Amino acid sequence: MLFWLKVAHITAVAVWFTGLLLLLRLFASRRRGGREARPDFFNPVANRLFFRIATPAGVLAIALGMGLIPWVEPGAWLLAKLCLVAGVVLVHLWAGAHLHALGKGQARPGAVLPAVLGWTPLLLLLAIAALTGAKPRTIDGLPPPGAERSEDPGHSSSSRSSGDASSSRSRWP
Repeated sequence: MLFWLKVAHITAVAVWFTGLLLLLRLFASRRRGGREARPDFFNPVANRLFFRIATPAGVLAIALGMGLIPWVEPGAWLLAKLCLVAGVVLVHLWAGAHLHALGKGQARPGAVLPAVLGWTPLLLLLAIAALTGAKPRTIDGLPPPGAERSEDPGHSSSSRSSGDASSSRSRWP
């Protein structure tokens, strides 16, 4: 079951990021003008891409990812990955707000942000894939989760003996 959960998660992530990339490229193409800028083409394609493809895939990817968390080894990589996923969610929300503004005729035509955000999902996807593949337990000099600090027994402020410290250490996984 875990295998199929991972396959479903990866598939949902692939569809979500494809939808975001296409939508942001569609925004950039609309900004340049041309066939994609015509409302009879842009409006149905962008709405279908956002509401029927990217958003359901994003919700499914996040739900499946949350379902996978109990089976992964915790570490700094998981926290960093969740922060990057939050960044993807912010890009997704911005794309929806921009699409809404375009539909209302309130979007600024010379906005630079759509052009800048055009490649952001790809960079975030590569960073998420690298973190998931490498799974570093720590980042820079930070101790891994669950690691105890080593204290000099002569300068320790605690009144526990070294036997107490080793017995408490064995209780942690």
